[in-house]
Amino acid sequence: MITFTPLSGAARSSQTGPLCYLLQVDDVKILLDCGSPDWEPEHLSSSPWKEYCQSLQECAPSVDLVLLSHGDLRHSGLYAYAHSRWGLKAPTYTTLPVQAMARIASIEEVEALRDEQDIGDQFSTTEADEGSSVHSEAEEEKVPGPVTDSGKYVATLREVQDSFDALNTLRYSQPAHLQGKCQGLTITPFNAGHTIGGTIWKIRSPSSGTIMYCVDFNHMKERHLDGTVLLRSGGIFEPLARPDLLITSADRASVISSRRKDRDAALIDTVTATLSSRFSLLLPCDSSTRILELLVLLDQHWTYSKLRYPICFLSRNASEMLTFVRSMMEWLGGTVSKEDVGEEGTGHSRQDRKRKRGDDDGDEEALGAFALRFKHLEFFPNPQALIQKYSSKDPKLILAVPASLSHGPSRQLFCDFVGVPDNVVLLTGRSEPGTLGRVLFDKWNQRQRPETRWDKGKIGSNIMMDETLRLKMKSKVPLQGAELEEYLAKERAAREKEAAAQAALARQQRILEADEGDSDSEDDEDEEDEVRRALGQDDDPEERALKRHKGDGGDGADWNNMDDEGLTKQLLSFDIYIKGNVSKATTFFKHVGGQTHRFRMFPYVEKKRRVDEYGETIDVGMWLRKSKIFEEEAESDDIKDYRRRQAEEEMKRAALEPPSKFVTSEVDVHMSCRLLFVDLEGLSDGRAIKAIIPQIGPRKMVIVHGSDDATDTLIESWANIRAMTKDIHAPRIGESVQIGQQISNYSISISDELLSSMRMSRFEDNEVGFVTGRVVTSASSIIPILEPVSVSAASKPIPAAPGSDTQPRLLGSRPPATLPSSTMIGELKLTALKSRLTAIGVDAELIGEGVLVCGGGAKFDGTADSLEDTVTVRKTGTGRVELEGNVTDVYYVVRKEIYALHALVAA
Repeated sequence: MITFTPLSGAARSSQTGPLCYLLQVDDVKILLDCGSPDWEPEHLSSSPWKEYCQSLQECAPSVDLVLLSHGDLRHSGLYAYAHSRWGLKAPTYTTLPVQAMARIASIEEVEALRDEQDIGDQFSTTEADEGSSVHSEAEEEKVPGPVTDSGKYVATLREVQDSFDALNTLRYSQPAHLQGKCQGLTITPFNAGHTIGGTIWKIRSPSSGTIMYCVDFNHMKERHLDGTVLLRSGGIFEPLARPDLLITSADRASVISSRRKDRDAALIDTVTATLSSRFSLLLPCDSSTRILELLVLLDQHWTYSKLRYPICFLSRNASEMLTFVRSMMEWLGGTVSKEDVGEEGTGHSRQDRKRKRGDDDGDEEALGAFALRFKHLEFFPNPQALIQKYSSKDPKLILAVPASLSHGPSRQLFCDFVGVPDNVVLLTGRSEPGTLGRVLFDKWNQRQRPETRWDKGKIGSNIMMDETLRLKMKSKVPLQGAELEEYLAKERAAREKEAAAQAALARQQRILEADEGDSDSEDDEDEEDEVRRALGQDDDPEERALKRHKGDGGDGADWNNMDDEGLTKQLLSFDIYIKGNVSKATTFFKHVGGQTHRFRMFPYVEKKRRVDEYGETIDVGMWLRKSKIFEEEAESDDIKDYRRRQAEEEMKRAALEPPSKFVTSEVDVHMSCRLLFVDLEGLSDGRAIKAIIPQIGPRKMVIVHGSDDATDTLIESWANIRAMTKDIHAPRIGESVQIGQQISNYSISISDELLSSMRMSRFEDNEVGFVTGRVVTSASSIIPILEPVSVSAASKPIPAAPGSDTQPRLLGSRPPATLPSSTMIGELKLTALKSRLTAIGVDAELIGEGVLVCGGGAKFDGTADSLEDTVTVRKTGTGRVELEGNVTDVYYVVRKEIYALHALVAA
């Protein structure tokens, strides 16, 4: 039984945003993707993703397997938060590039959001700080609370690192046989295109067949990627053909993509014309996946045209992203190679480029050292760094994240950039509904002619913007004046309080150590006294008491004074009374003449060594530390360098960042720039989807991630194809679809007792058997269990019904017993039987269709003896075999061989 429930990104939905689906195969729950939405929509008072996050939070602890298909935020952005906060600890599988790109995208998103606004999940250091919007860098490193006040579920940097470190990576076409609760399932990733490492997941279940999860694929070859593996040499890839269930997206079902040559020409012409006119371009982009295609295209154009304008990339982690990509060159395809993309461009050999680079790059001899090296590309962590190097009048191409323009560097730069006439904002994607990027796209698309709109297969023209937008800007500004003094006062009070607590703790530790030293010395003295008593050298008790009070021969002035006669006189008591109002202590000792005195009790902690039955407990922390050391040693040098640089940057930010606060303001932005959209999303259009899916030939289908029009377009298109399945489901968000309840077979688990008593017969590559039992349901599993029927219940006679014609059994007679019947499983092939008989020396000859003559009749010599040994085997229909002949040795030999070609199952 298969149950499919969309948590987000369902069919017939206006919000096609993040993708997240819950697939239940029998009693195994599989989470397909775990995307995050854009947390800063425009003109919305509250986030529309509350229901999705609540549904994911409820089902996360019960998920048994997670599969991630792409490394962008739409597919993997919420995984880090769900893993660290919502208990999504199930084994997670993906490819190595998806793990790296999803990590980079999540870190970029986390840093951008937390640098602009208060997420609302930090604990204050003191009670006085509660409700304040002022946070220091030290507060941000504290463990966040379980619920966010802002409605945004954004993880911390540490949570992102730990979550993606826990992923299991696979290669393309590498099957993984799962264990534990998922035992029996086999998952295999295949190339989907669209993004580096993008995956089509094939899930094989012994009870439910083959399930294929295929969303956001691209059949076209790009500059840095090959097309999807679905199409191979003009046909469907055989391992992915004819699945029992296909889950696919319909987002672009009604879209006709323009030709790749036209798209590239429109983008390059716009860039060249704008820069030649001494103006700049702003190109919003993502931080890890689709940006690679843009970088390769721009670098090839810059190298071919020998342009000298800078390409500015505004991203905190762009350099690290390219470092990861260069270490994963085997995952790239298209036209990217060490010969045609790199520092020296097309037409230069590897030796020439190496000679021009000099000896400085001698350590970078890997394949990726000569590819994806963009000498015209410059990295900037924020818009301030860009403005310091290039003024607003210098022509340049700016790549800024994120592509939605909802927050981060692209939004900060947008406000000042669009005010300059003849500057160009170049969009390469539609972004999510409700974001600023989608608002700009809608404005551009509405002003195009009907035949040149983006989904008609044509390239539109740029438009001149002349309107005003009211935008909400969020930023983090340093504290000044009275706010700074108040914050510093709170910090000083907190430090003084912490210092006092540390001093008290240290003083208490010194007291404990002193008490432990005194007790040890007294124990040593007791041992000495026992030795002296054993040797007959015991001292006087008064002398021993005197020595103890004096303390190793000291003067003992603090406690006793000795007069000239050697007598002791006690001047000070060591009993210290508690003064003031104290609570009454219950005691069973009587005190005569007044209230019972209470004495101050010095702290004492008895240090006991913990031991187990083997003599000593296992130090789990030591093994964990050792395991972490082994993992760090196994990491590659690029990953080590990346972690080291990131740790250094965090330390620098923590040391240099002043106390700050979050500020929200609304600004009116007058747009007087030009706006152009060029579709570079890298996805298959409706024509390709309508042609490829019928060739796959799924038995059942589930459509997700599409609007009403797109979903209806697909269903209507496939309804006219005779060989296409008509069992197509399009569930809405939260709607569960059960697939497989109409068929006659279902899953059942055999108990161990019944399994041990079964007698199996081998037939070809399978083993078959006949069992009789009763079906029992369990509360812990949805799969029923087949148990053996008890002997007493099976042998108990059934009483005759009153008024029936059944004669009572006579006294002393045995009850009638049913003889066991046998079932022969298999299909007899006369050619195979002829070969086996010939091998053992029995003559056999096919004399007609479906007739085999065996024995003497096969070579008739005219004698009667030859006819007596003749046996005829006939196939009279499907599953019917007739054996005719005299009862001779040949008859039994032929029958034995016929039985050997079948599996005999006793009922």
